[in-house]
Amino acid sequence: MINALNKTKVTAGKKRELSENAMYAIILVPFLSFFFLFTVLPILSSIVLSFFDYDMVSTPIFTGLENYIRLFTGDSTFMTVFVNTLKFSVITGPLGFLLSFLLAWMINEFHPVLRTILTFLFYAPALVGNAYFIWQILFSGDSFGYANNFLISLGLITEPIQWFKNPEYNMIIIMIIQLWMGMGVSFLSNIAGLQNVNTELYEAGAIDGIRSRWHELWYITLPSMKEILFFSAIMQIQAVFSIGTIVTTLAGYPSVNNSVDTIVSYIADVGTTRYEMGYASTISVILFTVILFFRYVVIALLKLVGKSDSK
Repeated sequence: MINALNKTKVTAGKKRELSENAMYAIILVPFLSFFFLFTVLPILSSIVLSFFDYDMVSTPIFTGLENYIRLFTGDSTFMTVFVNTLKFSVITGPLGFLLSFLLAWMINEFHPVLRTILTFLFYAPALVGNAYFIWQILFSGDSFGYANNFLISLGLITEPIQWFKNPEYNMIIIMIIQLWMGMGVSFLSNIAGLQNVNTELYEAGAIDGIRSRWHELWYITLPSMKEILFFSAIMQIQAVFSIGTIVTTLAGYPSVNNSVDTIVSYIADVGTTRYEMGYASTISVILFTVILFFRYVVIALLKLVGKSDSK
C-alpha cells in the first residue's frame, strides 16, 4: 500500500514537472522564434551567401572559396580596415572595460543621491544616439570649431586643422569619442553588480585576514560579480567591433587613406553601395569569427579573477 502511494506521488510529481516545463517552453516560444528569425537565420544566411556571387538582383552563382581567396590575397582595403578595427578593439575595448568598472567602483562608495546623479551623467551618452555630433562641433575643420578657435586664439596655430581628415589626429579623436559613448551600458551594469555584492562576505574576509582594499576587490568583489563582468566584457566586445556609424559620420567614407575605416563601414560600402552581397557576407563571416575568438579569450581571462597567486 505504501509503495503504491509513493509511486502515485512520484507519478504526480513527474506530471507536474512536465506541465511546468511545457508552460516555460510555451512562454519562450515567441522569444525563440524572433531570436531565430532575426539572429540565427541572418548568421546562417551570411555563411551560405559567402560562397556565392550575389548582387541582390540576379540569381546567386556558387563560387566556392573564391570570395575568401579574394579577401585575403587581393583586397588591400580589407587588410587596412581589419588593422584599424583591431586598433579600436585592442585599445578602446580593454580601456573602456577597466574605466567603466573603476568609475563604478569609486562612485558606488558615494552617498546614494550623489551616486544616482553621477550614474545618470556617465550613462547619458549611451541614451543619446547622436551624441557624437557634439564632438563634430568641437573638432569642426573651420575656424568656428571650438578646438580650432581656442588654438588660434592662443596663437598655437595660424590655420584651422582638419581634425577628421588628418590621419595624425582622427584615430585618436574617434577612440576618445568611442570610449565616451561606449562605457554607458558596462558602467551601469557594474554599478548594479557592486550594489548586489553580499556585504557579509567582506566581514568574513576581514576575519580571514584580508586587510587591503585591493585584496578585498580581487578575492571578494570581483568573484561575486563574475556574471556582470562577463556581460560587461561582451558588451564592450560588441561595441568596439561594431564601430562604423561614428567613423562614417565624422570622417566620411572612405576616410583619408582609409585611415579610420573599419570592417563594419567597409561591409556597408561593399554590400549597400556596390551590391556585392556575397563578398559582404564573406567579410561578415570573418568579423563574426574574430568576435567569437576575442569573446573566448576575454572569458578565459575573466576566469582567472579571484585566483590566488599561491596556488
